[in-house]
Amino acid sequence: MRLKLEPLTREAFADFGDVIETEGAHHFPINQGMAERYHDLAQIDTGTDGQALLSIFVGRVWPMPIAIRLLERHPLGSQAFIPLQQQDYLVVVAKTPQASSLRGFLARGAQGINYRRNVWHHPLLALENESRFLVIDRGGSGNNLEEASLSQLVHLDLELE
Repeated sequence: MRLKLEPLTREAFADFGDVIETEGAHHFPINQGMAERYHDLAQIDTGTDGQALLSIFVGRVWPMPIAIRLLERHPLGSQAFIPLQQQDYLVVVAKTPQASSLRGFLARGAQGINYRRNVWHHPLLALENESRFLVIDRGGSGNNLEEASLSQLVHLDLELE
């Protein structure tokens, strides 16, 4: 099975979480007019007994063609990825851990994403080696990672629909 990529937009990604970008976002001047604040870009969810963790992930390019074999989700909180180098990357999500429900997005380097709690997604898919991402997710008690193997192998088609 082959999965085509879609452009990442707020509307297309709404069922899975937030697109973090300045374009079209609420903003206002701060710091005596010397900066612009783009406000409340994602709903960070740490659950009732969690805390926000701030990390940097450094991604490597997956072997081509990219084969989607596994999905993961975080049952106790959200997980946000914000590229630090303006490099494009790929996002694969699903409503269920089945090949038939997969959707693939091309995220531009100026777009971050925030997966809502319990959203199935593929681990980080960098398009360039040493791609750095600021990651905000949940720390605290409990297991916040569940993985599922797909029963059908899916190859990611790197051309946009």
